[in-house]
Amino acid sequence: MTSDPFALVAVGAWCFAVAMAGGLVGLVLGNVRLPVVVLAASSPAAGAGANIGISGVAAAAASIAHLRAGRVNWRLFAWMAPPSMAGAVVGGYASGAVSDEVLLVVIGAALLYFGIDLLCADRPSPAPPEEAAPLDVRAAVLTGAGIGLLGGLIGLILGALRMPALLRYVGETAHRAVGTNLAVGVCVGIAGVIGHAPEGVDWRLLALGSAASIPGALLGARLTGKLTQEGLLRAIGAVLMVAGVATLAQAML
Repeated sequence: MTSDPFALVAVGAWCFAVAMAGGLVGLVLGNVRLPVVVLAASSPAAGAGANIGISGVAAAAASIAHLRAGRVNWRLFAWMAPPSMAGAVVGGYASGAVSDEVLLVVIGAALLYFGIDLLCADRPSPAPPEEAAPLDVRAAVLTGAGIGLLGGLIGLILGALRMPALLRYVGETAHRAVGTNLAVGVCVGIAGVIGHAPEGVDWRLLALGSAASIPGALLGARLTGKLTQEGLLRAIGAVLMVAGVATLAQAML
C-alpha cells in the first residue's frame, strides 16, 4: 500500500463518493472503485481482494439503513444469496478459463443496455399492492447464480447486474430491490474476501477504504427514501451507465 498521504486521501475520498452513490441506488460499484484501489495497493491481486472487502463493508453499512426502513425483502434474499455465493465460488475456481477482457466487455455492454433502458423506457404507473404480480423466485435463483459466476471469474460482486435483474426479471419494486441487492452483496463480498485470502489481501487498504465507505454508504442509503419510484429508477439507470463505461474502459486498459 502506498504511503503517499495525498494518494491515501484521494483513495479515501473516492471510496466515500462511490459508497454514497452505491448506497443511494443499491449498488456496490466495485468496478468503479477498483482501478483507484489497485493503483494504491501493494499488488494488483491484493488490491482486488481489498476492493471486494470494501464492497462488502459498504454494502453492509447501507443495508443497515435500508433494513430499518423496511427495504429488504428477506424471502427474496433467502432465495438469491445462496446461489449468488455458490456461483462466486465456482467462478473463482474457474477464473482464468475465460479472458477477463471479454467478460468485462460483455458486462459493460449489459450495464449500458440496462442503464439506457431504465432512463428511456416508458413505464406504466405501479399497480396497487393488492394487484402487484408475484415475484419470480426462479429468476432470482438463476440470475443470482449466473451473476455470481461472472463476478467470481473477474473478482467483482456485480451488484450492478443483479439490480436490473431484480427489477426486470424478478419483478421487485425499486426501493425494495435497492436494499435486497445490497444485502445479497454483503454475502458475496464475504465469499470474495475468503476466496482471495490465499493470494493475499491488502488489509491496510481494506481498512482505509472501509472506514471511508461506511459514512458514504449510510448517507446514500438515507437519501434513497427521499426519491420517488420513478426518480430512483432514473438514478439507478444513470449510475448503471457510468458503471458500464467504467467497465468497458477497464477492459481496454
